[in-house]
Amino acid sequence: MNRILTFMMLILLCSCSRTPQLQRLPSDAVVLAFGDSITFGTGVPDSESYPNVLEKLIGRRVVNAGVPGEVTAEGKARLPVLFDQHNPALILLCLGGNDFLRHEDEKRTLENLREMLSLARSRGIGVLLIGVPMLGFGLDVPKFYRELAREFTIPLEDKALKHILSNESLKSDPIHPNAMGYRILAEKVAEILRKSGAI
Repeated sequence: MNRILTFMMLILLCSCSRTPQLQRLPSDAVVLAFGDSITFGTGVPDSESYPNVLEKLIGRRVVNAGVPGEVTAEGKARLPVLFDQHNPALILLCLGGNDFLRHEDEKRTLENLREMLSLARSRGIGVLLIGVPMLGFGLDVPKFYRELAREFTIPLEDKALKHILSNESLKSDPIHPNAMGYRILAEKVAEILRKSGAI
């Protein structure tokens, strides 16, 4: 009986830790990197932004759709146009940092992200969600990123930015990565894409 119980627990643990799967990206697929200044690549030349580095790592076209200073409400309004313009197979959603800096209502931030995820799902576009930490002691990533990833059964990368922004050697200023920081972010995103079956 104990062996059966142990076996069942192992199965449960494995299923919980498994990365949600995405559709495999064809070689001509477009990936939309959507976000604010971290996606844009503030602090480094265009060639060293995380979307440009990621493009080389995964062998697919990655469109940099980062707008510095953008909050989730603005992103939600902008996203449908970009879906129409680029017809992406996958979106990398990395947004929320400016909401935190401006002390926007957390429930509204959550709802804006949820609406963006719902829009992607309605159009058959895969999503990888990137958790953004709140600046301050501990640089904690809000729990709602994990809740959203669970709700939509999508992969989540919620460790890279916390690691990068807590390490002075990986930053170009107090809130942006440097070239090495952006490369680490790109590598972590590529790793999740591999685990999820997208590449």
